[in-house]
Amino acid sequence: MIFPLSIVSLLGLVCLALLASPYPFLAPGAVVGLVGFAVLYRKPAWGLLAIAALVPLEGLFKESALSGTKLLGAALALILLLQLALHQIPSERLRSNLWRWLIGFAALYLLSLLATDDMGMSLGHLRELSVGPILFVITLLIGRELNLDMFARLVTLSVTLTCALAMFSSKYQDQGRAAGLLEDPNGFAMLIAFAVPLALLLVIRGPNLLHRLFWLGCFGLLLGGMTKTESRSGLVVLFLSLLIGLWHYRTQLTRIRPRHLGFAMIGLAIAIPLGVAVMPPGYVARIQSLSILSSGAKAQDESLGRRASYIVVGSQMIREHPLLGTGPGTFPLHYATTGYAKVFSANRKIGDLYRRAHNTYLEIFSELGVPAGMLFVGMMATGMYNLTRARRAWLQRRNGQQADLLTHLCMSYLSLALFLMFLSAPNQKYVWIMLALTCVLRTKAEESPITEAKA
Repeated sequence: MIFPLSIVSLLGLVCLALLASPYPFLAPGAVVGLVGFAVLYRKPAWGLLAIAALVPLEGLFKESALSGTKLLGAALALILLLQLALHQIPSERLRSNLWRWLIGFAALYLLSLLATDDMGMSLGHLRELSVGPILFVITLLIGRELNLDMFARLVTLSVTLTCALAMFSSKYQDQGRAAGLLEDPNGFAMLIAFAVPLALLLVIRGPNLLHRLFWLGCFGLLLGGMTKTESRSGLVVLFLSLLIGLWHYRTQLTRIRPRHLGFAMIGLAIAIPLGVAVMPPGYVARIQSLSILSSGAKAQDESLGRRASYIVVGSQMIREHPLLGTGPGTFPLHYATTGYAKVFSANRKIGDLYRRAHNTYLEIFSELGVPAGMLFVGMMATGMYNLTRARRAWLQRRNGQQADLLTHLCMSYLSLALFLMFLSAPNQKYVWIMLALTCVLRTKAEESPITEAKA
């Protein structure tokens, strides 16, 4: 692959200019940037792996205007544009059955933007959301070269690291709840729910006992981190994804012999009381509130009551503006004018009054209108359909290893899709990366010759 001479010349001039400037110490940074750019040009998939690994660590750059993921994303976008222009990447890779949903959603988004109730808030929302489609295109172009085993390792290690920090340091907690390097414990729980199926895949695929014990330790830290977040939605999503995993491996459960069952029972007898003992009392109370909703827990539990108020306000916005909504990012503006904002404001600060819907689907339906909401839901459902088709294709080719991989990716993707019901995160990077990967994985599976199937 030829590296453009113009880029080398440009960066060389930058180095010379920095040497002649009052800041000559910045010149080595330009050299490092040139080397990094060259590496990314040769191996752009490494850049996508780096972005995936940096997502849980973005809090380290919250004080900086340029984060690591933004720099990598901008460099990857420039590199891929150059490679497309030089025909080093076939444009056919951009084909996807998600475009019809995404283009329609983008068109309605722009119409809603023009009719918004607050242009400033809508432009800010557009700036945040634009990162997602850019990652979607990047992943479509280089997803075929992505090492999915390495993807699982990096995501698991990155999220596990933040779990360890949150569990053992109050600096990474929000009022006693683990938040990692994020500001929202529920957002942190979303990352954990996404990483748990990948950690389980690494445990199963470990080449030896030592590797399996290491990844099992990471799995334990992820579960501990989920407990420390005290996220009820995280617990529900994690439970559902693990049930799917058990269903996939149901045929292998028949291999368990009575002697194995005895060891399993001993392990459960130790693990369950230990888990209950270390579980924070506040988390137990929050979980219990889910089972007594019919007896008025919604009114007693401030969090549940606040979420109910989001649904009431969002439903009213949908009824009043069903076609184009009130404008991107304007839910907090409408919520702040209701009595709910004052009731559920802890200290009556402006930031507590302007709250998001904590439900991506509700937020999109209320801010962008019902048609845009249906397109977004259709896009997410099509992504899940792509993964199930890819898994079915590998099963038809009797490739159990790839089918297992698709099952765990399905679990992670479903965790994201379900968590969007409890969190306002339409710009979550893993969501857009996984959406593009669903297309890539389905194409690779269906293009794989049946003659190459494993016996």
